[in-house]
Amino acid sequence: MGKGCIKVTKYFLFLFNLLFFILGAVILGFGLWILLDDTSFIAVLKSSSSALKIGSYILLAVGCVTMVMGFLGCLGAVNEVKCLLGLYFTCLLLILIAQVTAGVLIYIQRHELRSEMSEIIHKMIVKYNPDEIQEKSFGQTWDYIQKKLKCCGWNGPSNWTENLVIKNSSLTLYPCSCQVNETVTNSGFCKGTYPAWPVNNKGCITFIEEWIQSNIGTIFGVCIGVAVIELLGMILSMCLCKNVEQEDYSKVPKY
Repeated sequence: MGKGCIKVTKYFLFLFNLLFFILGAVILGFGLWILLDDTSFIAVLKSSSSALKIGSYILLAVGCVTMVMGFLGCLGAVNEVKCLLGLYFTCLLLILIAQVTAGVLIYIQRHELRSEMSEIIHKMIVKYNPDEIQEKSFGQTWDYIQKKLKCCGWNGPSNWTENLVIKNSSLTLYPCSCQVNETVTNSGFCKGTYPAWPVNNKGCITFIEEWIQSNIGTIFGVCIGVAVIELLGMILSMCLCKNVEQEDYSKVPKY
């Protein structure tokens, strides 16, 4: 490998690892936000699902490892340190294997994850009370989702019939954010007549599944792109590591 190719390889590997370091910082920040946030909708989900809390710890670990990898990669590329380049290659290979494993597990357990999410949202809908401060964050977020997606409940409007406020009220109430009228701005509960609620009939899970299906190509493409970038980083690090070894031998004096 010529010196020009070596410089180009070092340059691209340095930029690649700098982006990797920034990506790790973003992942770390996202994990900290999920773990420390106690005021938004995330806090309600976190208290109801141990999987989300475990996921935040996984994000913290991945963010830290990614930042360390980016730092080691930059240091190894600039100084041509074989040990750091080899360690970088090994860490990147382990992360790639972990990503593939996680993707396979998510696909295999997709029905269990769907059931768990349905159970969590159902409990939140049952406990939803716009007058309670503890439920306010969930209410605002869920009202926004129902208005934006023009849906009602998780599986449908029938989910709201089990809400404690609606069941215990002497009036016929329904969630205002479910109204068919697009100009409605009210939140909480509105008065109506059951079962003739003027609400959207589709559950929010229907729109989420439709969005995933319509964007599955993009999601799959992003995953493949990340894997290709990681493979490229592995190839560049090994090429540079091999070249460093060759240069070391070429510098041995001949007698």
